[in-house]
Amino acid sequence: MDKKSLIQQIEQLRKSRVITYLTSDRQGPVNARVAIDIIPVISKQLREMGRVENIDLFLYSTGGDTMVPWRLVSMVREYCDKFSVLVPYKAHSAATMIALGADEIVMSDLSELSPIDPSTANVFNPQDPQNPQNRIPISVEDVMAYFDLAKNKFGIKNDEELAKIFNKFVESNPQIHPLALGNVNRTYNLIRILAKRLLKSHKTTIKEEEIEKIVDYFTEKLYSHQYFIGRKEAKEDLGLVTVINANETLSKAITDLYEEYAKEMELGKIWNPENELSKEQELIKNYKIAFMDSSVLNNYFELGIEFKRQMQPNIVFPGQPQQVQISTLPIIFRVINQGWK
Repeated sequence: MDKKSLIQQIEQLRKSRVITYLTSDRQGPVNARVAIDIIPVISKQLREMGRVENIDLFLYSTGGDTMVPWRLVSMVREYCDKFSVLVPYKAHSAATMIALGADEIVMSDLSELSPIDPSTANVFNPQDPQNPQNRIPISVEDVMAYFDLAKNKFGIKNDEELAKIFNKFVESNPQIHPLALGNVNRTYNLIRILAKRLLKSHKTTIKEEEIEKIVDYFTEKLYSHQYFIGRKEAKEDLGLVTVINANETLSKAITDLYEEYAKEMELGKIWNPENELSKEQELIKNYKIAFMDSSVLNNYFELGIEFKRQMQPNIVFPGQPQQVQISTLPIIFRVINQGWK
């Protein structure tokens, strides 16, 4: 079945209206993230759909801008009585935050969530020694773990010793500006506030102590951003009572729809400019790196890349006028257009 037919099948199984949102997790320039530019796109989808009883967001992404989930969830809730998220496979980081805002998180055995502890990057972050134009992201949880190690593992409690620990941290190589740490703390507090607001937005009220437990787990107690959470652990260990298991029929429909998108975005395929250009000297190729679809409207984010193979001038060797050498230089590529269509 094609994507539209699969969306309609899921709508029939769920007695809902389905909106899909997927972002590419390929490496290189063909990667996409949850970003604020999705807001006018989903607004258009919702206005076209109109107010309905149930909306399901079919969601695949490895994360992105942590400011987007609350804006997206609160907008969707204006158009429905019940909001659910269908997770075909990866819903990490910012995508997990979107799922936390849902009345139901529908998961198969393949589905996975992740911690929502972010990495921050601003002008005060240390320079990357390998590329001075870039700033090294600082993981919120790495900073928290450093001071937790000092206080709870090494028993450092008094203010003087803690000050020495702080100074050693900011004087490391490359140096970490104190304002970068201030940004880390601000982001940490903001993530907790947003996660609580998302959980409190549910149609069915969750007790305050349960919300605190869930937020603690997703922001602090899993210790690694690469720790992925299946449906059983999410519900039984982390206290996400909103998780429900997709039955066999629904699981197949969700997986089939994901695989249609995976083929179109070439998920799992290594991006290599040499392979893209192949034997051509020049090429312009368009990539669809994000989608937002429904049964009534289709949107995708397209990225256009121009490839060119650089060649050195022919080199004539002294005494051998008929022999030349042509050396191939690395392929150069540049983005020539991008945007939602």
